Amino acid sequence: MSVVLEYLTARQPNMLDTLEEWVNHDSPTFKKQAVDALGRQIADAFARLGASVEVIPQSEHGDHYRIAWGQAERQILLLAHLDTVWPMGEAARRPFAVRQGKATGPGVNDMKAGIVVGLYALRALIETGRSPGHRLVYLLTSDEEIGSPTSRSLIEAEARRSDYALVLEPSRGGPLTTWRKGVGRFDLEITGVASHSGVDPEKGVSAIEEMAHQILKLHAMSDLSRGVTVNVGVVRGGSRVNVVAASAQAELDLRVMTAADGKRMESAILGLTPVLEGTKVRVTGGINRPPFEESPAGLALYERARRVGARLGLDLGKVGSGGGSDGNFTATLGVPTLDGLGAVGQGSHALSEYVVVNSLPQRAALLAELVLDLGKR
Repeated sequence: MSVVLEYLTARQPNMLDTLEEWVNHDSPTFKKQAVDALGRQIADAFARLGASVEVIPQSEHGDHYRIAWGQAERQILLLAHLDTVWPMGEAARRPFAVRQGKATGPGVNDMKAGIVVGLYALRALIETGRSPGHRLVYLLTSDEEIGSPTSRSLIEAEARRSDYALVLEPSRGGPLTTWRKGVGRFDLEITGVASHSGVDPEKGVSAIEEMAHQILKLHAMSDLSRGVTVNVGVVRGGSRVNVVAASAQAELDLRVMTAADGKRMESAILGLTPVLEGTKVRVTGGINRPPFEESPAGLALYERARRVGARLGLDLGKVGSGGGSDGNFTATLGVPTLDGLGAVGQGSHALSEYVVVNSLPQRAALLAELVLDLGKR
């Protein structure tokens, strides 16, 4: 057994204790005070290992943290986020628990277990006397679940200084993630003409009827053969049942495999025009996460991780994902990026969310051994 894996396997109970502490601390994206409190706990855990911690203050969302260890000139970037989709009080309703080899609780898989993996990988390197050939820079951000509006520029700036980007998002069943779809978000506003639906229906033009036409147009743009999906997920409209609707609104989600499809679809959605005379259509938004496309450099990084995993007794396949991550930003810059290096689990954003307990030391060992391997010329 690898010395690093042996060290971490012996500390699986410690990893679970750390995970329990963090899962039982709510950190919804829009609750800055709660996210900051968790961020300080995690930053302190890294600081106790001798890492330098830089707090990057934010006014609206939680603060971001740049945590660095090592003196090498070359750099590896490790990405993780503090925020979860779960509301305040969720941890009290569903506290951390371990049953039949699975750990559960809000945010356990997405992605507090990934931060535990990152922390203990560094601890294993330090305590087994191994020095990577790169400086390790962990970015812990607070707004990934809403598209990383304040952290994107920070991620991209740090990526430009890095040889590799390693993303500690969870792995669904064990494989590593070598591509992710790009994500677009759009708001659709329709203005019609109000009238009494019984007395003067002919004088009105229904914004809801126009919205129905637009929804059919939008859903017809999906092309599963190209990995393109359009989903109108939220619709609102009208004022009263006996009034021809003067307004309607919708929110829609776009997913694309390639940058070219992203540009094409963004143009098509922003260019929507009315079907019914007398209505107005206004669309705002765009691509907020570019596609993380599979690339030769990314696949070479995956192959190194696969070989490292094999030495640890892990059979690591590769998969893609329809969901985005902060790895989308680094990959788009041409930085070799590998995702899904966090714990093995399922059910992100769902009540069924869990992490496989035995994967914690295994994935931390994989991460530690990978950064050592990447330091070799």
